[in-house]
Amino acid sequence: MQIVEFTDASLRFVDTVPDQPPHDGFVWIFLEQQEFEAAQVQLQHAALKLGGSPLLDLHCQDLASPVHPSRYDSTSIYDLIVFRRLATQAETQHEDAQEKAIHDYHGQTGMAKSRGQRLPTFNRIGSKAVGFAVFDRCLISVHPRGCYAAKSFIQRFLADAKFNLDAAGADPAAARNRLPISPADLTLRIINAMVDSYLDLRKVLSSQLEHWQADLLRANSRFDNWGTLMIARGQLHVLEDLCDEQIDAMQEWLDSLREQPLAAFMLGDDSATQTAQLRRDQLVARARDVMEHITRVLQHARRLEQSAETVVQIHFNAQSNRTNDIMRTLTAVTAIFLPLNLITGFFGMNFEHIPGLKSPTAFWATVSFMLLLVAVVLTVFMRKRYIARTGL
Repeated sequence: MQIVEFTDASLRFVDTVPDQPPHDGFVWIFLEQQEFEAAQVQLQHAALKLGGSPLLDLHCQDLASPVHPSRYDSTSIYDLIVFRRLATQAETQHEDAQEKAIHDYHGQTGMAKSRGQRLPTFNRIGSKAVGFAVFDRCLISVHPRGCYAAKSFIQRFLADAKFNLDAAGADPAAARNRLPISPADLTLRIINAMVDSYLDLRKVLSSQLEHWQADLLRANSRFDNWGTLMIARGQLHVLEDLCDEQIDAMQEWLDSLREQPLAAFMLGDDSATQTAQLRRDQLVARARDVMEHITRVLQHARRLEQSAETVVQIHFNAQSNRTNDIMRTLTAVTAIFLPLNLITGFFGMNFEHIPGLKSPTAFWATVSFMLLLVAVVLTVFMRKRYIARTGL
């Protein structure tokens, strides 16, 4: 468990939970889900001292659950947000290795190898739950093991704080303040980083589907990855459901931010209504930006799914057209040889007296007539495009 104190221009790590938050800042407590049960008593004590209320038992269960869907809930003292972030490549590989071991144990190695080798891209749609308990002056966040969100933000904030100290010594006007101004602001920044990882995944998913589309639409295609394609469509459905849950949670939180009184956005002794209004407007704008990013991911997932369905339909239509071309060509060839079969069948009858049977020129005349008949029928069929060159 890590405890960080944020002020206007700096942050610092502390070993124990402070008795009260900084005058001009707040406290961030973050830990991994595996630590939550052991640290629950300490967290409840911190929530009571820094936030004014302990966490509800139901909310503790939500924070500790690694499979909880994205949702929003609130009390009169704090807000609860559970948001599912995208699984990292290392986490995906670890889960694939575990799944492969299970399949190996049950004698189903072929299925495990197929999933690990043929769906490396769509396996990344797996997600992990991150929970936030947002108080006015305290934030408690619960992350999966080795979560990149908390570590990356700490490194970024440390760099910004160091730059502020150096700039303030040389030129105070050059100092910048990118540190969060409140627990809600920090939560929105972390969630925004999670959504950006979904946006980064769009290019990879599009590239994989474009590769399959090229295979499906290629002439003489022998595409046999139908099971893989169906799994990919299922993963896109999962991504859509994730985005729907995220949008619902963010929309409820955005409505709650709009309805909160300005007093909730005043830190320390700051009683300026204009400053509090500005802080609320910044939070609302950031929440809208996060929702817009989630909506873009949702729209892209739907486009990918629609594109996959369309290319499958085009593939089967192309296969049907190729089959029709083949059947048309075979029918035309049959029609060409049908009169020849009639002629040879007529002269092959077992009668003693057949006209021209004794003539020395009758054979060549019949062959010439048959060749002429083939040429005429072939010319007619080609003019009517019953026989044409194709790419087959």
